[in-house]
Amino acid sequence: MRLILASSSVYRHEQLQRLGLPFTAVAPQVDESPLPDEGAAQLALRLAAAKAWAVSSSHPGCLVIGSDQTATFGSRPLGKPGNYERAKSQLEQLSGRTVEFHSALCVTNGQRSETDDIITLCRFRKLDSEEIDSYLRREQPYDTTGSAKAEGLGIALMESMRSDDPTAIIGLPLIALSRMLRSFGLNPLTSGG
Repeated sequence: MRLILASSSVYRHEQLQRLGLPFTAVAPQVDESPLPDEGAAQLALRLAAAKAWAVSSSHPGCLVIGSDQTATFGSRPLGKPGNYERAKSQLEQLSGRTVEFHSALCVTNGQRSETDDIITLCRFRKLDSEEIDSYLRREQPYDTTGSAKAEGLGIALMESMRSDDPTAIIGLPLIALSRMLRSFGLNPLTSGG
């Protein structure tokens, strides 16, 4: 069974490589705009499923992985900052506070699907303006939800992280994904190489 990652994210691509399974990546054509009154978890789950099904519809017989990540700070959703100024503002607001990240997954074979939302609670350290500026200039996390690239220097922004899956914060929860793949008959431990 051919495996497809419905994503153009280099981070998710790198993560999936860890499982040692051959796969291809296909960029899904999905409108990622939130619906009115849609919460972060609902948005992440809906987009993960939409991405998986969009790619599955044009690749019959394949096993497709869709994923999306959202975050909330209090009741406010956090997005990708896009530039230095917005990233600086985000990190100033998040300093000393806790952010809830939702890393949603959907795996489908075109007939059935499985979905899950892995939550990671990230407590940011108290950050001063010099730390924020240095981090942003070195890491440039403008395409990362909440401006915190945990797979890189962003880990130094954190006081703590709590999750059932330590890979979820990067965007592709590999523990949940491995479980889902096994349910479709694809075991990373016996199917790789």
